Amino acid sequence: MTTRRSELTRQAARLFAAKGYHGTSIGDLAEAMGVQKGSLYAHISSKQDLLYETMAEGARAFHAGLDAIPDEAPATEKIRLALRSHLQVVADQLDVATVFVQEWRYLEGERREEIVGERRRYEERIRALFREGRDLGELRTDLDDATAALLVLSAVNWAYTWLQRGRDTVELADRFYSLLVDGMRGYATPRTS
Repeated sequence: MTTRRSELTRQAARLFAAKGYHGTSIGDLAEAMGVQKGSLYAHISSKQDLLYETMAEGARAFHAGLDAIPDEAPATEKIRLALRSHLQVVADQLDVATVFVQEWRYLEGERREEIVGERRRYEERIRALFREGRDLGELRTDLDDATAALLVLSAVNWAYTWLQRGRDTVELADRFYSLLVDGMRGYATPRTS
């Protein structure tokens, strides 16, 4: 990808995150790039191209985080590392993460199918971590891996709404992990009346 096309995709991600896909016009993109609207078409055939590229970048970033987790790590450590990588992607690529979570529904045709497939594959990879933990006895034996993955993804996917760009997310991810995996009971002291 050319430097100019990369900059256009970056500006599109920023505008899509701030204004939404439908709220961002070709004129907005041209203004952000400091060019006339017509010159954008030397780099793209439609605004859909930019939405797709932003989505593909998000998918690559989230999957790369899971790819970096060592296979030999205990299942519960893999869950911790998955939380860390997910929140780090959000903090490092806030615009891309926002678009990936919010704007995917505006993709059309085969590109939509591809990105929906990548989102499902990511969810299945998270489910597999919980399933592995359950099957190896690291997590409770009655754990519903689908519900556990849904809970985790529901929590971390909304991080784009409150997480500060560039924030160190390791401690935050570890606190999420403690609440989710260690549970919210067990360490509480009973109340006395």
